[in-house]
Amino acid sequence: MTMASPAARVPVTPEMVLSYRRDGFVRVPGLVGRDEALAWGRAALAYVEAHPDADYCKSDIFTQHVNAWRDDPAMAAMTRDPRVAAAASELAGVPLRLWHDQILIKPPGTSTATEFHQDQPYWPHRHRPNPISMWIALCDVPAERGCMTFIPGSHGHTDLAAQDLGDAGSLMAMCPSLNWDVRLTVPLRAGDCTFHHGRCAHMATPNLTDEARVAHVVIFIDADTPYDGSRHVVTDPLGLTPGRALPDALFPLA
Repeated sequence: MTMASPAARVPVTPEMVLSYRRDGFVRVPGLVGRDEALAWGRAALAYVEAHPDADYCKSDIFTQHVNAWRDDPAMAAMTRDPRVAAAASELAGVPLRLWHDQILIKPPGTSTATEFHQDQPYWPHRHRPNPISMWIALCDVPAERGCMTFIPGSHGHTDLAAQDLGDAGSLMAMCPSLNWDVRLTVPLRAGDCTFHHGRCAHMATPNLTDEARVAHVVIFIDADTPYDGSRHVVTDPLGLTPGRALPDALFPLA
């Protein structure tokens, strides 16, 4: 496992670690500089334009491009940036490996909300304890442009099935108590990010502005995570053996 330099750890404070582990998410401002984030945003849009058939999901909710890091040097530099891995490892407190990245674009003016959901129930390792996702703003993301809202403490609900992120009632029908829990909306400047646990319930507001919302997500899982045999777009083509560890070449250690 490669170790990040001490400078890479500066943005994460002990208070952030406590907040993340208590609430299931935390905001980390200025993980990268604003100009760097905007340049990454241009690179992400260039990738999407150059790979029109690579989107995993395209709807009025968002356009999603998965594992861009494997196809494009600029995306690889972003996903594999040591500051990202260092912050995720500091917050999770365990050895991690990359699960996948994804470019998430909410188109301007017409997109709908991404409704409350947990991420981990979709994955072929849904019972691992420490999945963590970094969601970085590659443009300014006020509430009107599709920013994230979280339900603090909801990562404690570890037994829920996959939810429909297009259905506002899906998660709440499975776990009615969440209807009454506090919700926290987190606007971000370019270069700011959030980290959230794979079981922390979250949603994204519609993009009501006239500019696309561009974000990049890097997802990490426990380093010793085995493939459980469930279907998933990332692992289906790989011929993996259930119960075996994920291969380092495609899911590198953080």
